[in-house]
Amino acid sequence: MIERIKSLIPAFRSWDGPLTSLLVQEPGRFGLGQLPVERQPDSITTSVCGFCSTGCNLTLHLQKGEAVNLTPDPFHPVNRGAACPKGWEALAPLKSSDRATDPLLRQKDGSYQKITWGEALDVFVSRMRSIQKKNGAASTAYISTGQIPTEEMALLGAVAKFGMGMIHGDGNTRQCMATAVTAYKESFGFDAPPFSYQDFEQSDTIVLIGSNLCIAHPILWQRILKNKRSPSIVVIDPRKTETASAATHHLALKSKSDLVFLYGVARELIQRQWIDSPSIETHCSGFSEFSHFVDSYTPEMVREKTGLSVEAWNSFLQLLQPGRRVSFWWTMGVNQGHEATRTAQAIINLALMTGNIGKPGTGANSITGQCNAMGSRLFSNTTNLYGGRDFKSLKDRSDVSRILEIPLEKIPSKSSWAYDQIIEGIDTGEIKGLWVVATNPAHSWMNQNRFEALREKLEFLVVQDMYHHTETARIADLILPAAGWGEKEGTFINSERRFSVLRKVSIAPGQALADFSIFHLIANAWGCADLLREWETPEKVFQILKKLSAGRPCDITAIDDFALLQKSGGIQWPCRSGVDLKPFDTSPNQERRLFEDGKFYHDDAKARFIFENPREVPEPVDVSFPLTLLTGRGSSSQWHTLTRTNKSDVLKRLSPSSCYVEVHPRDAQNYGMRDGELVTIYSRRGSIRAKAWITTTVLPGNLFIPMHYPEVNQLTLSAVDPYSRQPAYKACAVQIGGIAP
Repeated sequence: MIERIKSLIPAFRSWDGPLTSLLVQEPGRFGLGQLPVERQPDSITTSVCGFCSTGCNLTLHLQKGEAVNLTPDPFHPVNRGAACPKGWEALAPLKSSDRATDPLLRQKDGSYQKITWGEALDVFVSRMRSIQKKNGAASTAYISTGQIPTEEMALLGAVAKFGMGMIHGDGNTRQCMATAVTAYKESFGFDAPPFSYQDFEQSDTIVLIGSNLCIAHPILWQRILKNKRSPSIVVIDPRKTETASAATHHLALKSKSDLVFLYGVARELIQRQWIDSPSIETHCSGFSEFSHFVDSYTPEMVREKTGLSVEAWNSFLQLLQPGRRVSFWWTMGVNQGHEATRTAQAIINLALMTGNIGKPGTGANSITGQCNAMGSRLFSNTTNLYGGRDFKSLKDRSDVSRILEIPLEKIPSKSSWAYDQIIEGIDTGEIKGLWVVATNPAHSWMNQNRFEALREKLEFLVVQDMYHHTETARIADLILPAAGWGEKEGTFINSERRFSVLRKVSIAPGQALADFSIFHLIANAWGCADLLREWETPEKVFQILKKLSAGRPCDITAIDDFALLQKSGGIQWPCRSGVDLKPFDTSPNQERRLFEDGKFYHDDAKARFIFENPREVPEPVDVSFPLTLLTGRGSSSQWHTLTRTNKSDVLKRLSPSSCYVEVHPRDAQNYGMRDGELVTIYSRRGSIRAKAWITTTVLPGNLFIPMHYPEVNQLTLSAVDPYSRQPAYKACAVQIGGIAP
């Protein structure tokens, strides 16, 4: 098979016609599968949505084998016939006029010229090899994504690290989920979100911390509304979000005081003896030290630091009393902070000490951001070796070498730099070549102006994307056109650890190819295809991932194939051969949670209490910059950098077309501004203009701007959590100037 693949390279490089025609003449070679060999009759199929991590299933309606419409799957255990605006419009971004349809090479005058795939591969290989030859293999790096199928992520990790010799590669999941990963690993011994979505419907108290669920994950909010136990819903957030407005309780803490608050809650529960002592004794370690640590976090201290009233404090504590099923949920309001990991672990500590884990309606539950961030966390081979292994462990490297049948010396023996370290490496001159896959850092990375300046220090920037006009693509040297959701196959893993199948229901435009196919072409052009002789198709890669998962906490060896995943409505890991014998029922037992047996993944099978004194915010307010800027989701019709959602006229009409800033009436009066006026917001890094929305959704002294608009990250601060290395987007010091011209 390998020789057959290699034999096609000369024809590939000399081909003058459309690449898709060549591929159809030789279907199956390279594992490309760009076009279906035969058109299927009108029918329906199902596929998992490609936006957020909820993992909704969609029914695709086909004519002549191509999707023409969609409806939510009424029988799927995740969304049960519902979809958010993005899901309903999932097909629209595929038909955008600015799709990348041909490889593009930047010319000396800054313009782009269409080139063939053969030429693109020659440029990619020659430029990357030249950089490595001059500066070493570690001088090139890649930044991947949480938006592509698990099998594509895994293949990229193999090509880049084992084939091309890259040491450094990370994903944009660093921006959303690294904190949860680190917290779970340290506390539980593995990156293991313990919950099932059923827990939303089985809780007595639901605590949402830094989570605007109504906007970020609206289908999960609907799951809460199906709860027949009349739950108390508590939102802990400095802003009165849509979710806070709909909740039964809103605790509007001062920005970044949540760690103090959580330690104070722990102290009070210990004082009242509202803890599960038998569970702590049997299943946890470090509680005695933790109990001593939180003793200084008195109610008076907590109320002073957080701004909470006595009434709000006491009311919240009553919702945690023994006998109630309590589930704690968090998203980016926690993860994107300067002390994010310890904050997440403070939430985990509360669940552990009250026995609210491993049982229906409980848990310390991180809701993932991107559709396949969980796939990235487990199988992308970026900062972790496949299956949650460690690059620094000889045993782990030897296991992967044996399973994949590749030489041990091909596997890096040190961990990759994280995303922010790769960016710093560009600044120091250690990174000269960067390959960006399905993400848009020129928009999304903190302190945007600095990122644009660092671009000039790169010798070669490759962007592989659906669109040629993203902020990052516009500054690339080489653009590789990629297929998007619905134009390829593979699996996503959602927030509750559910594997689901992505189906191909549309043909990518022009010469755009699935990322899976592009990675294969690069491997062949680089000369490392022999390492990937078993990685021919996404489904064959899935079988490889099963082998890599065997015996791991994320074991999926009992899942036969894609067909079974699709038939069953998705399957949560773990799903182990000979153990999980009935994972495919349509009964409620289909949804499963972790730690029901009280055993965790550390060597002693115990969870750990982890804690640390709170740290000062990296950029406190002062006389020059007296306001705190908060960022977050804008509306349920917007997604990340708007790369896809702005391609839908429907979604664009459902959200403001330009940047706006929420300002408290007191601050608006102090600064002499009126509602709807265009104002200028300054930070130490830049300034932007936005329309003022005067509202009590923010506290005095706070501003809020949605993250989706391209100018927002001109303001944000280059600061990361020291353990997860996740950016601290949620708070920085700013000033509002006069009315903008």
